[in-house]
Amino acid sequence: MTKAGGKGGSLRDKLDGNELDLSLGNLNEVPVKELAALPKATVLDLSCNKLTTLPSEFCGLTHLVKLDLSKNKLQQLPADFGRLVNLQHLDLLNNRLVTLPVSFAQLKSLKWLDLKDNPLDPALAKVAGDCLDEKQCKQCANKVLQHMKAVQADQERERQRRLEVEREVEKKREAKQRAKEAQERELRKREKAEEKERRRKEYDALKASKREQEKKPKKETNQAPKSKSGSRPRKPPPRKHNRSWAVLKLLLLLLLFCVAGGLVACRVTELQRQPICTSVNTIYDNALQGLRSHEILQWVLQTDSKQ
Repeated sequence: MTKAGGKGGSLRDKLDGNELDLSLGNLNEVPVKELAALPKATVLDLSCNKLTTLPSEFCGLTHLVKLDLSKNKLQQLPADFGRLVNLQHLDLLNNRLVTLPVSFAQLKSLKWLDLKDNPLDPALAKVAGDCLDEKQCKQCANKVLQHMKAVQADQERERQRRLEVEREVEKKREAKQRAKEAQERELRKREKAEEKERRRKEYDALKASKREQEKKPKKETNQAPKSKSGSRPRKPPPRKHNRSWAVLKLLLLLLLFCVAGGLVACRVTELQRQPICTSVNTIYDNALQGLRSHEILQWVLQTDSKQ
């Protein structure tokens, strides 16, 4: 790969005033570092070489006023080519350029431009026109600058539109995120409230249970006398009723005693032959015979007689 000069001194030897001629040097690369060391070389001729690209560092040669890149094989210019703000004369004849970088619109000092014999985009080729004389080349520079400014404005508008779309998308995303976060906060708040209500109910239930347990022994103590008796204690009967009942029982006992004594007297004593005892004995015998006729009583009497 051929490079003009091995040292900065060789380029300095080619410097003629403010003009540096590196044409017909069979160059594949531009010696940017050496050129940067020669700020006096405001006119640079790189025509008739084998350059296919220009390094981005080339755009740092802002001291250039006139630049000849004709008859090379350049397929594109660096994206920041517009940094060459002092450039007034630019020759790009017979290269392989299709488009120009948008930054080309920043070359506000450009007065002369030749883009002939390049496979330019039809729209750009129509704007550039011919460069057969000084007037046409100046018109080419002016029209191309205006065209590139319009392209730059369109691209800026498109960029702003995309930014606006991106901002809208971002706003929607943020709004959606905020809505989601708000919903999650509301859900957590509701869950927290439900948990608090559940704990409160448990606390109230536990407290009520304790109160019931505290009341239960007192209630049982109060009800104990009642449950023991089963009912309210009855009032003692009047004394008069008790005396009458005692007298009645006494009379019944005396009657039974008299009957038993009379029966014994009529059965075992000499009185049994008396008419009254005869009647009593007859009644007794009949009653006894009637009782003995019953099987159960007969069995009882038999058992009793055995004993």
